[in-house]
Amino acid sequence: MGTDTVRAGAAAEAAERRREQRGWYFYDWAVSVYSTSVLTVFLGPYLTSVAKSAADPDGFVHPLGIPVRAGSFFAYSVSASVILSIFLMPLAGAAADRTGRKKPLLATAAYLGAAATTGMFFLDGDRYLLGGLLLIVANASVAVSMVLYNAYLPQIAPPEERDAVSSRGWAFGYAAGALVLVANLVLFTAHDSFGVAESTAVRVCLASAGIWWGAFTLVPLRRLRDRRTTSPAGTSDSGTSDSGTSASRTSGHGWRQLAATVRDMRRQPRTLAFLLAYLVYNDGIQTVISQASVYGSEELDLGQSTLIVAVLLVQLLAVAGALGMGRLARTYGAKRTILGSLVAWTVTIGAGYFLPAGSAAWFFVLAAGIGLVLGGSQALSRSLFSHLVPRGREAEYFSAYEMSDRGMSWLGPLLFGLTYQLTGSYRDAIISLVAFFVLGFVLLARVPVRLAVRDAGNPVPDRI
Repeated sequence: MGTDTVRAGAAAEAAERRREQRGWYFYDWAVSVYSTSVLTVFLGPYLTSVAKSAADPDGFVHPLGIPVRAGSFFAYSVSASVILSIFLMPLAGAAADRTGRKKPLLATAAYLGAAATTGMFFLDGDRYLLGGLLLIVANASVAVSMVLYNAYLPQIAPPEERDAVSSRGWAFGYAAGALVLVANLVLFTAHDSFGVAESTAVRVCLASAGIWWGAFTLVPLRRLRDRRTTSPAGTSDSGTSDSGTSASRTSGHGWRQLAATVRDMRRQPRTLAFLLAYLVYNDGIQTVISQASVYGSEELDLGQSTLIVAVLLVQLLAVAGALGMGRLARTYGAKRTILGSLVAWTVTIGAGYFLPAGSAAWFFVLAAGIGLVLGGSQALSRSLFSHLVPRGREAEYFSAYEMSDRGMSWLGPLLFGLTYQLTGSYRDAIISLVAFFVLGFVLLARVPVRLAVRDAGNPVPDRI
């Protein structure tokens, strides 16, 4: 009878864990549509066109009196949103760990971002400043919400399941992006049949992403459970008490809070080494995601319909890529699989420099290469990092991770924008991103991940 009771309890716990995991997947399903339809496809070219309509005869706009080439305004706005995220993410992570209440914070970030995205419907004429402001709010909201969302992964999946669970989350997100892009493609290409102008169709696509984001966020908010956790004893490296350390961690703001987290992370230097590597190569990934449509429209002279089809191809192949690389990780380990993906990224972006203008077919080949490695490299990086997080410090550490994921991803867009501003060539801008993947490969290859997992006090998986 006792054994049956234990088995029944274990079965109930496993069923509850699966329920939470399925709810967790749905935040990727909700928020990824913003990343796909807004950031990757529509907003870059559309906001650039709005900025150009407001530009002076020399092609410059003047936000806050600063001369900015209209073609660089979108890239600079992305960078500004990331800088704002730097001040918000450490606060969100520390508050979540201190209170154990991730869900209210997740809801606040998600619905603020969804509202800003829905407000993009009003971006028309020469309102480029409105577009930049809404982009900054939405992008910062995504970053903060992802800190809280990712921090659930170590709590809802045991170590042996994390590569698979993380990969399924990314696959859910890319599937949602593909589904909504199909609807976007129908509306955009047949906008005359629907009796709307092309610009109106774009604004409807932008706003619909915000509505989707807000609606499907309800699923994880219903299924995920808040947990009050405590840090392991002796987490201070200066001999102070846990409560004193906790107070010092949560009393700062912005950069001070991040600095306190990083100081505490000095006890896990190998975790910091991984974050440095991830910061570098993910900066390249995020820049490709946000600037690819601008490169296709402005440098390769491809139409919006072609760009939508290309991104749809990325989304479909990213589902297979995320799941396939998750399986490769079971055989070769997450680190080796990520390193292989960085080689593929380097070759793909290098090839992008040579694409002939007006060639949709070659752009689709480039999109296919990106899709196959995009989801897997991101999913496995997230699951690998989850092994390096001390128990009870998930949100705080994932705020540092998100700094590397989104919070420090202003260097790539800034380099992209500056390169274009100085050379007037988007080809020079795109080839500059290869450096992020090469340097990221070198840094990651030097990280002894097994020792890093052991240093964090976690069990070391057979393959990692």
